[in-house]
Amino acid sequence: MGDLQRQVQQAIDELVGTGAERGLQVAVYQDGKQVVEAVAGVADATTGRPVTPDTPFYAYSVGKGATAAVVHVLAEDGVLDYDTPIAELWPEFAAHGKRRATIRHALTHSVGVPGLPSNLTPEDLCDWDRMCAIVADAEPWWEPGTKVGYHAYTFGYIIGEVVRRATGKRISEVLLERISGPLGVGDELYIGVPPSELGRLARLEDAAGSAEMLASIPDDAPMFQLGSKAIWPTAEFGNRRDVLIAEIPAGGKLSARGVARMYAALLGEVDGVRLVSPERLRELSAVAVDDVDQVMGFRTREGLGYGIGRPGTDPASTPTVFGMAGVGGGYAWADTATATAVAVNKNLLTADFDVAARIGEIVAKHVGG
Repeated sequence: MGDLQRQVQQAIDELVGTGAERGLQVAVYQDGKQVVEAVAGVADATTGRPVTPDTPFYAYSVGKGATAAVVHVLAEDGVLDYDTPIAELWPEFAAHGKRRATIRHALTHSVGVPGLPSNLTPEDLCDWDRMCAIVADAEPWWEPGTKVGYHAYTFGYIIGEVVRRATGKRISEVLLERISGPLGVGDELYIGVPPSELGRLARLEDAAGSAEMLASIPDDAPMFQLGSKAIWPTAEFGNRRDVLIAEIPAGGKLSARGVARMYAALLGEVDGVRLVSPERLRELSAVAVDDVDQVMGFRTREGLGYGIGRPGTDPASTPTVFGMAGVGGGYAWADTATATAVAVNKNLLTADFDVAARIGEIVAKHVGG
């Protein structure tokens, strides 16, 4: 796989060298072994600190993949079941007709509570009890399980509180105990970052014109039904100390190596660690929902906590791939057909996933898929 390493490194060096990107990090695993570890550029443009393989990035919704993995591991342990009603563990969630909503509905973004109050602040997002009370009392936009719509922030609080009610522990504790710790990446795969580790993180930047574009959008625009402009995922928001420390399980602070290693351990064994059985892998990676997203307006194919399809492809053409993208262009995914896991991190927030698509094409040419 030396040629694959060389081609990936060459691609990201070129992107940084032309100024198209600031800092990049790529990791690829196949059959449980790391075959690519590539970095380029700077983690912090103000200091010149370089990106290293263990640099965590706030990769936004890429972290949903780790949040979902916690559920799958707990299901494997018999702690919970996908079809357990959420209200059975969290009685307050039954409010306003959500009694029949299940953990499966939460994983597939079909619970029906994607929205948040228009006056929500970053400080609110960092307040676990307040956010869980808001989500529990939310009126569903549709009957749970009947439609699908991206739950940008609420996904994390629903899953996180289900985990807390089922185990008595914060989801970040379970992630460390059952996934990142055993895999040896406990300091590279976070939901909330310990204050002592904040200096290691990549510093996010907005691509040219993106902040101005956001400021020009009216506060009552439909996109802000998912959350106010104050909590929109910009570089300023993602560099806040309180946000980085907080438990916000809809996002993750992670290295490409850490999250790719996690996906590899979902696919099979990594240094003696396997997170789920082959049967559970088949279930979590299969298409569970195929419908028009009520929030985004386009057709979506969802597994249990993961989108289906490789970045830059028609999902129907790469049905064995499951993963999660993040605002700004980060992406992590796994392919059950080739036993390959890939992760791409970047700190210049762009509106596309072109880098991930390019890396995906390079990997696919070497391993198939």
